[in-house]
Amino acid sequence: MGIAADIVILVVVALFGALLAQRFKQPLILGYILAGIVVGPHTGGISINDSHEIELLAEIGVALLLFALGLEFSLAELKPVRKVALIGTPIQILLTMTLGFGIGRYLGLPVQQALWLGALISLSSTMVVLKTMMNQGVLGTLSSRVMIGMLIVQDLAVVPMMIILPQLSDPQGGLPLLGIAVVKSAVFLFLMFYLGTRILPRLLAVVARWNSRELFILTITAIGLGIGYATYLFGLSFAFGAFIAGMVLSESDFGHQALSDIIPLRDIFGLLFFTSVGMLLDLQFMVGHWREIMILGFVVSVGKGTIFAVLARLFGYANIVPLAVGLGLFQVGEFSFVLARMGLETKAFGNDLYSLVLATSVISMAATPFLSALAAPLYKLRKRFFKHEPLQTANLPATDLRDHVVIGGGGRVGQHVAYILRQLGVPFVLVEADHPRMLECKNANLPVIYGDMSQQVVIDAARVGEARLVLLTMPSVVINREIVRKAHQLNGKMHIVARAEGEAQMKILYESGVYMVVLPEMEAGLEVARQALLHLDFSATVIQEYTDAVRRKLYAPIYKEHYDYQLLTRLDKVKDLLEISWVKLEAGSPLVGKSIGEADIRNHTGASIVGVIRNNIFGPNPKADYRFSSDDMVAVVGNLHERETFKVLATAVG
Repeated sequence: MGIAADIVILVVVALFGALLAQRFKQPLILGYILAGIVVGPHTGGISINDSHEIELLAEIGVALLLFALGLEFSLAELKPVRKVALIGTPIQILLTMTLGFGIGRYLGLPVQQALWLGALISLSSTMVVLKTMMNQGVLGTLSSRVMIGMLIVQDLAVVPMMIILPQLSDPQGGLPLLGIAVVKSAVFLFLMFYLGTRILPRLLAVVARWNSRELFILTITAIGLGIGYATYLFGLSFAFGAFIAGMVLSESDFGHQALSDIIPLRDIFGLLFFTSVGMLLDLQFMVGHWREIMILGFVVSVGKGTIFAVLARLFGYANIVPLAVGLGLFQVGEFSFVLARMGLETKAFGNDLYSLVLATSVISMAATPFLSALAAPLYKLRKRFFKHEPLQTANLPATDLRDHVVIGGGGRVGQHVAYILRQLGVPFVLVEADHPRMLECKNANLPVIYGDMSQQVVIDAARVGEARLVLLTMPSVVINREIVRKAHQLNGKMHIVARAEGEAQMKILYESGVYMVVLPEMEAGLEVARQALLHLDFSATVIQEYTDAVRRKLYAPIYKEHYDYQLLTRLDKVKDLLEISWVKLEAGSPLVGKSIGEADIRNHTGASIVGVIRNNIFGPNPKADYRFSSDDMVAVVGNLHERETFKVLATAVG
């Protein structure tokens, strides 16, 4: 079967490697690398016949990885942490490259290889960090936003590295080649963003109109790989072209669909890439050089983690954020494998350096979940021995906060609640972890504390123990649970209202001791359903009974306990049952010329006339002898059936 048999062996062994990685809560790519080691030429036993052919297929995996990266690229994700991401990350890359260069020279590597080593260790692992944060439930915290922003810029930095690094092998001849590569890149970028943004979306629009998902997947795959191959013929990197193609498509209306369709293909070919990485790992080298590997891993992890932590602090992030960022991004990432493969293929360095970097990467990735979990306990230990940094606050009252409302989250929902409380004279304080949003609250003269409310120091600053109520507008159930736990440690009777997404989260929060859980999506869904049922001529009574039943079921804890909540619900029901409709009387209406008493509207329809507009003059509560005229605008009140009956009566042909 030739290469087909090799692919079958790889996929089956990779499955077992992935299952093993999942069992030990490790990223799947470590399982793929392990599978590559098992079937590689250095271990014996099960092995594939032609590793070179697999390596060629792995190039498609690299291209699809970068194509998907281009599709995922979003400036919106960088906006909240744009300074540390766009300025701090390039500084981090340069500092880490300097660290790696120093290590390389200490190990006796030539200058070019030392520069390669610095570049390889400068990148962190997006896949491992995201997986770790999801498992730990910290996505959405300020620390996670900083890390994601820096990871995005790191991933983007792979592209210029792939252009520049291969030219380092020949510095004298490489500079002219680098200049030519820069010119070619500029020309290619101009063509892609000028022509590509006009042609590719139109092509996808035509394909999408045919409503064939198979054809759509084929089209986006052909665009990504085809443009990548065109850049290769143009003298640039295959993967670079695929990345730019993804960026162009990400700005179109089809970007999200293209990404969702390309991900399975990316993952399959990515499997081939990571297994091919493992096939090049020499276990005998690892056994013979385990001391060097451990020392390099330790120095890189400590040095790189320190660089990240110091930069986070210099860019204004305090408390636990620098520690969490340093312990989260210290590892060597998967795109380092891409660069390492390129260095190996261009003979920039040999198998020994490749195996050294690869082993260091794998070990650092495996250590990430364990070391990142130390951020919280280490921060608590540090607070015990050192005075913590003061929090940034704005517009707080001169006197101590007491009997106030604490609003977690200064977004649109939090600010809206704050404006209402301010109008009613209720004291409150906002807590916001996003600095630009915190500045919005500050500029709106709202009392606000800048910080992550899941951290004890922020809980203390907001005086949660002395508050009357805590409102949590953040959608993260993990963060909200942690806040609830710490708030109840201070005041076991504290009432907390929290936002949730779905009934499962609502159940978790109620079990955590939340007093009231609000489901924004459910409320929006109920309103949409209510409007739909109104247009389908269901009676207002039936609609209200249905919506009341849903709310009673979901909000049972507060609904049963408080009479005031039931009263508000009933008043809202009365409002809906007594809505006003305006009906214009045309010249042929049977009501024209009749008085209200003669038409006997109340007995015939059940509705009541509450006003009439004639000649742009409004007359409220007309008496029984009021006589209708053509072009009158009549206001009637009643339930849906009564108002519809009046419309039929008023618009019937006389």
